[in-house]
Amino acid sequence: MNGFKLLIDTNIVIGLEDAQPVQASLAELVRLSQENTVRLFVDGANYDDVARDRDAARRNVTLSKLAKFPQLRGVPLPPEADLIARFGELRHDNDRCDVRLLAALDFKAVDFLVSQDFGLHRRADRAGIGARVLTVEEALEWLRQTFHSKSVRLPFVVERKAYEIDPDDPILESIRKDYPKFDKWFDRCRQQHRDCWVLEIDGEIAGIVIRKDESHAEAGTVNIGPKILKVCTFKVRDEFRGEKFGELLLKQVLWFSQRNGYDLVYLTAFPKHEFLIELLRSYGFAVTIERDSGELVLEKVMLKGALPAPKASIFEEDLNFYPRFHDGVAVRKFCIPIQPDYHRRLFPEIAEGKVLPLFPGEICMLDHRRDRTPGNTIRKVYLCRANITKLRRGDLVFFYMSKGEAYSFSQSITTVGIIEHVNHATTTDNLIRLTAKRSVFTERELDGWWASPDQPVMVIDFLLAGHLSPPVTLSSLLSSGVFNGNPPQSIAELGAAQYAALRPNIKVGFDL
Repeated sequence: MNGFKLLIDTNIVIGLEDAQPVQASLAELVRLSQENTVRLFVDGANYDDVARDRDAARRNVTLSKLAKFPQLRGVPLPPEADLIARFGELRHDNDRCDVRLLAALDFKAVDFLVSQDFGLHRRADRAGIGARVLTVEEALEWLRQTFHSKSVRLPFVVERKAYEIDPDDPILESIRKDYPKFDKWFDRCRQQHRDCWVLEIDGEIAGIVIRKDESHAEAGTVNIGPKILKVCTFKVRDEFRGEKFGELLLKQVLWFSQRNGYDLVYLTAFPKHEFLIELLRSYGFAVTIERDSGELVLEKVMLKGALPAPKASIFEEDLNFYPRFHDGVAVRKFCIPIQPDYHRRLFPEIAEGKVLPLFPGEICMLDHRRDRTPGNTIRKVYLCRANITKLRRGDLVFFYMSKGEAYSFSQSITTVGIIEHVNHATTTDNLIRLTAKRSVFTERELDGWWASPDQPVMVIDFLLAGHLSPPVTLSSLLSSGVFNGNPPQSIAELGAAQYAALRPNIKVGFDL
């Protein structure tokens, strides 16, 4: 396997308000890269960025830091018109530096670009290379996942009351810095027994959401609605960033809101919290108000009834309406058979073991129906060698768990997802690049796929839309005509009549 190459953006080194955790993560990134023969580079664009820094002392310090990395040289730059067509408008020199980094990635001079600049991430997404642009935390998680075998104990999101949270817990420290009156407010939350979701890992609080029901008069939001959920606090500790716990908590918020008939969800955030704001925008939140304090109000309308007919990309509209999705005639539907152990890794929140005869009242692992939803991400990846070319962005996939004696949901359709991208990997290195942000596999496991031009691996990026409760069993699928005979052994399209038979059983907590 070839040694991987990472290009480091300057904004990781300078210009960050919350610099300390990033510096610690960058040091860890350098260490892990050296251990695993992953080479780190900077580009000449980095030096152009630094030259514009008017603080001479800081400029000299940054240049000394950049000198520790080898410089990427001689990458050809296309004409500016071509760059604009591929990456978007270039308004100033910073834009040109960003595009120069993306061009180096596009030319395959490096495998990944590491940047905290979300404008750069958006440009990469526009050009179809967003999977290869990582934040520092994502790069760290990729290094750990790819090169280090490890046992994983799944985290749980649990219900707590505010009075159960220790006011001195480290999760609350950074919030105090933004809100001088936080302690007084948190005391009131404890007295009112405010509801919380807490992400607990090995006895530590890794993330927290404090929520409150409000009327429109209390909320003062642009969008109205009789039932409004305010997310008072949404926080993941810096030590746990990069493992997609923000997505986990957001999934909890949105699934809960949709299932419980809320009209609107909103929260506030300062502009410096770019990670959170970008995550929220990805799933349909919009900035509606900028307060005098500088805080932004972000709102998401939770639609009820029939979804409006799609006016643009079905997938982009599904993101805005998430967790709801389009399933009309323009959307193809497919059934994906999945082995039980892989199903457990992709969807750990519904990995229930069969009830044991000696313990009839106990459920092994987690019961999703109690709304204690662990799991890792909303965006996931599935690998296979199916010989099918029909899959498109915005199509629906229904996962059918094949027979597994230990699993409660064996031989059932359990889960629905929305296709985001479909790619084919012809080498292990290519497979690692395509799955970097979402994979649950180690380097050794990916190498075991033996991806080649003759035997490419299909990489399906998809959005987890929901789990069917209850799952649809094989006997029901056969009797209703969803399956005509044996379950599919590979990805199979569901025709109109088959989907019509399945649709009444798609119970994911809201109407389709």
